[in-house]
Amino acid sequence: MLSDGFHDIPPGKVAAVVTHLEMRSRAEYRDCPVPTGCRLIKVDRPGADWYTQLFRIVGASDWLWFSRLRMSDAALEDIIQDPKVHVYSLRRGDRDLGLLELDFRETGACELAYFGLAGALIGQGAGRFLMNEAMRLAWAQPIQRFHVHTCTLDSPQALGFYIRSGFTPVRQQIEIAPDPRLDGLIERDAAPQVPIINP
Repeated sequence: MLSDGFHDIPPGKVAAVVTHLEMRSRAEYRDCPVPTGCRLIKVDRPGADWYTQLFRIVGASDWLWFSRLRMSDAALEDIIQDPKVHVYSLRRGDRDLGLLELDFRETGACELAYFGLAGALIGQGAGRFLMNEAMRLAWAQPIQRFHVHTCTLDSPQALGFYIRSGFTPVRQQIEIAPDPRLDGLIERDAAPQVPIINP
């Protein structure tokens, strides 16, 4: 258990405050039309290449989404091709610009494992539309708990958005991990709001 006060983060690492949230019954939808030119597509048995490309578009340039990028293709596909993991793309024309991943592997629960939009869709109601769809799809299954976590390496709007959507914060943790920009996993100029501390 951490004591109160400041704690050093080793050089070469990044730290995030992780907030876990849940809803125990379906929240009210906030009306939002389908964004112009967009459609939600369920992607059956997504390949690692397709998935990591969308994962990077949504979360690796402006933010520091990196967990799935550290996985081998085989390990990633074991997750995203599991029949109890449902992967969706919010597609405009022929471009995949939004990621929705619902994980039903825990009995009676659904994890909103990944949820994000490329910058081209921000501010157009796409986030609200995608959350409405996430809630509809999750609660269509026999679940008692819908949960998600976000962190300070994600968009600063994410936590408030989840709370407004009906999730309740229930737990916080500190996560420390190698900075993915130092080993070339993500471009060095990604997420400039998070300083790089060289080892």
